[in-house]
Amino acid sequence: MNESVPGRIVLLTTSHRVAPGLLSWPAWEALRAADRVLCADPHHPQLPYLREAGIEVEQGSASARELVDFCLTGRGAVVLTSAEGESALTDGLARLAGSGREAMPALELLPGSYDLPGARLLDLVQVMDRIRRACPWSAIRTHEDLAKYGLEEMYEMLEAIETGDREELREELGDVLLQVVFHARIAQEDPDEPFAIDDVAGTIVDKLIHRHPHVFGEETADTPEEVKAHWLRAKAAEKGRASVTEGVPLGQPALALAAKLASRARTEGLDVALPDGSGIGYELLALAARAEASGVEPETALRAAARAYRDAIVAAETARGGAAG
Repeated sequence: MNESVPGRIVLLTTSHRVAPGLLSWPAWEALRAADRVLCADPHHPQLPYLREAGIEVEQGSASARELVDFCLTGRGAVVLTSAEGESALTDGLARLAGSGREAMPALELLPGSYDLPGARLLDLVQVMDRIRRACPWSAIRTHEDLAKYGLEEMYEMLEAIETGDREELREELGDVLLQVVFHARIAQEDPDEPFAIDDVAGTIVDKLIHRHPHVFGEETADTPEEVKAHWLRAKAAEKGRASVTEGVPLGQPALALAAKLASRARTEGLDVALPDGSGIGYELLALAARAEASGVEPETALRAAARAYRDAIVAAETARGGAAG
């Protein structure tokens, strides 16, 4: 650099969620132009790639005073920051710059890499891996142990959707996601058929692409109904199912089960009369089928009605002077 002009100090930040060596062009320019490159972390993941690019890196740190004096001669220094940051250096630079009595080089915070959308999922995988290894409770959980929690979290997510609580929904979605990552982490240890979270993600990516030929292929779909037809045809071909009822879990809530069966029959164009029978069960079946044909989710509708009923009970208790003992 020209010694007649002040130099600059660059604090170069990188993301551990991006593969080492993938730095922005301004970052590489700053590194190549610098008279001095420092890194206090001897295990920084970028170091091998900087050496491969012919950039000499000093192992260690420098004080704010030292870097300022070095750069005021017109030279430049780049500090490759660690994951914990460089609080001592940045505090020192702030004090010198804020004193008003110091000549200062240019100070720049330069992001060398940026997180991509979904990058925090990598953090979740790493945290779950550590918990699985270090937490006495989590270390011995099985798929069977966690099954009830998955069901509970889904119902809590459903309640957050129905009440319109956005903050609660964000939290409950995280709890549901945790169940997926936890199960995938357990599956890694299976001695016979292990799989990991990448296998889970890869499977659903392949499935989504295959079942959306109108997005990723040559098919066309202009209505939601056509999309659903594509989905069901692809699903049937994948599973080799002889009946549209295959794959409908019988253990789900009864109203949802009835609606799902009615939906499968209607989508397939099957004109199937409801079974004859007397009693509340057959009446509920007819109501569920009617709701599904009208575009109403009966399980959701009944839950909303039940919630209104709960509120009415609470109001009646309040009017009477308190709940019954």
